[in-house]
Amino acid sequence: MDKNNLSENLMHIQGQVSRQLSKETVKKLIHQSHEAKKQAYCPYSNFRVGAALLTFDNFVFTGCNVENACYNLGICAERNAISKAISEGSRTFKAIAIASDLNDEFISPCGGCRQFMREFGLNWDVYLSKPDGSYVKMTVEELLPVSFGPEEVSIKKVFDISIDY
Repeated sequence: MDKNNLSENLMHIQGQVSRQLSKETVKKLIHQSHEAKKQAYCPYSNFRVGAALLTFDNFVFTGCNVENACYNLGICAERNAISKAISEGSRTFKAIAIASDLNDEFISPCGGCRQFMREFGLNWDVYLSKPDGSYVKMTVEELLPVSFGPEEVSIKKVFDISIDY
């Protein structure tokens, strides 16, 4: 199991918890995503991706992409890591770091992974990295603006719509 404890102090600001991670924690998280990338199973695309997900209880779950000959049955690294965390009982996340072999640009999650991350909140951090360890920090909300999430499912719906012409 890739569940590692990663200690990080949380700062309480006006009753809210800040997810501000130390540079050392971000560096470790990005390193873990690059290590996870080494386990990728990608014989068709040869595009390795790794992810390291930090939960609010300071555990890290890693994941890598796993391809399949039936292409749509593959799973991305981000969804792999989140699914592992969910299966172990975690539901709230501080951050996820994503790694690939791209040198000239930062890896970015696909649309499906953005929606999958959105399921667990808008305001957690996503670190998009390069092999040299450099990164860009975004939030889920920045990656998927004007999104549809669990809150919209509970909104009152109109079931009988009559249109007068």
